[in-house]
Amino acid sequence: MGAANGKANGKFARCGEIGLAPGEFATLWRLDTPQKIQGWLNATPINHELDGETVLSVREVIRQRRAHCIEGAMFAACALWVHGEPPLVMHLDCDESDYPHVIALFRRGGAWGAISKTNGTPLRYRDPIYRTLRELALSYFHEYFNKRGHKTLRSYSRPFDLRRIPPHEWITAEKSCWKTHDRITDQPHYDLLTARQVRLLTKRDAFERKAAKLVEYPRPDPSAARARARPPRA
Repeated sequence: MGAANGKANGKFARCGEIGLAPGEFATLWRLDTPQKIQGWLNATPINHELDGETVLSVREVIRQRRAHCIEGAMFAACALWVHGEPPLVMHLDCDESDYPHVIALFRRGGAWGAISKTNGTPLRYRDPIYRTLRELALSYFHEYFNKRGHKTLRSYSRPFDLRRIPPHEWITAEKSCWKTHDRITDQPHYDLLTARQVRLLTKRDAFERKAAKLVEYPRPDPSAARARARPPRA
């Protein structure tokens, strides 16, 4: 069995071992800092999942040039791995009224930072200044809220090293990587708040909620897309 179909767990992700084509690998090779990885993700349109839920592999993110949070996190982790850093991701879990988030982790000088794919102003890149993963997770707390303004972040997971999963399941898969999704979300989680603290939380005010509605890539209008696809009248 080749490395692309088994586990590749070295310090560096090498092209032949993880199964990417040279051109695909070159995309990751050019992104040699967390800032460059984040810049590439920022320039990549959000995956609005117009045809249903997806968990795109690294290859499919490059090919389709779209991504949402877990897809961006896997892409970022793979790019870090190409440059000799461990491909670590962390799951941020929340109240059931909201959506979880996944970030890629990196360290500089013993402090943690994060690469994050999101469509709004919250939940973005974090500079490597956080002494612990709990500090890093809490940096997302105030801006993590649902449509009614309730702050919803509740826990963070143990870091998950994607080298524990064969590359064909998350780097080169043609179909959605639901097994990888489940491995990440099933990691042990650590509570950020006590029940009493949850009861004391205040909602974000109307001004904050209005400011947070700004998005980088607006959702396409389905009616406009249908109109463009409709053949002209004779």
